[in-house]
Amino acid sequence: MAKHMSSDNPIDIVGLRKAYGDFVAVDNLNLSVKKNSFTGFLGPNGAGKSTTLKILTHLINATSGEAYINGVDVTKDPKAALTNVGTVVETPEFYPYLTPRETFRYVGQIIGMTSESIKSETDRILERVKMTEWEDKRIGTFSKGMRQRIALGQALMNDPSVIILDEPNSGLDPRGQAEMREILKNLRNESKGLTVIMSSHILREVSDLCDRIALINHGKMIIQDDISIIGKDDGTRRMIVRVDGIPTEDMISKIGQLNNVVSAERFGNDVDVTIKGDRAEHIKFFNDVSALNIGAYGVNEEDTLETTYLKLIKESR
Repeated sequence: MAKHMSSDNPIDIVGLRKAYGDFVAVDNLNLSVKKNSFTGFLGPNGAGKSTTLKILTHLINATSGEAYINGVDVTKDPKAALTNVGTVVETPEFYPYLTPRETFRYVGQIIGMTSESIKSETDRILERVKMTEWEDKRIGTFSKGMRQRIALGQALMNDPSVIILDEPNSGLDPRGQAEMREILKNLRNESKGLTVIMSSHILREVSDLCDRIALINHGKMIIQDDISIIGKDDGTRRMIVRVDGIPTEDMISKIGQLNNVVSAERFGNDVDVTIKGDRAEHIKFFNDVSALNIGAYGVNEEDTLETTYLKLIKESR
């Protein structure tokens, strides 16, 4: 009999562990994904993200622990747990001689949809994943980005309440990444009652799409919270000053003496500066650096989420 969990969360992972001999890929992991959230599952390569999602979708078995989807433990009753769940977890494989429309019809028949529902869902999904123009072309001729969009379309068949994505932009060129990001953003904005968890190591992708973050490293949970809290503005910003040549101690000292500068130090061939104040102060800092005549040709503000991410990863080593 399936084990149930009383929770409002569509996904709850409790004490999850996966070991391969002496190597522990997932280590006593606890994760809760809130209803209607778009959660970014973050971590460096090898952190345990894909392993966790493969357990959650029953592609591999856990060593111990529990993983619930809509209250049902997927490790005990995967069929019930994965009902009304769409997934893109491993590299999508398709019959190359089928078209997108034929592929969606095939998928719809497998999951027991009516002919009318398959037709209406296929029309809707082809438009959502921006593949209407190629609906009758053979998938074998498609780029990886186009096949990835078809995989997402498959996951959307029958209007699931939970979507699980494992690095959907992996291996795509910049154009393909931008197209997938736009599709996912539209999905987030247009879908009511949909919960998405997406693994990624691309911070820009996560900051653009997600409202919550779960960060893991070495198979352990580091932090999970709303993105606005994790990347909370503490009144300071990290600025990178780029100079012509290698920054000298005199350059760094001059920058360090400017108003609102908390610290300045060499960072490779640049100067890493922490400043306090609002946006107006940041603009003033840029003008003050230019006025120093030290050969500065650029001032870039580092992303708050990136700074927090790198700090947490470093502390968890």
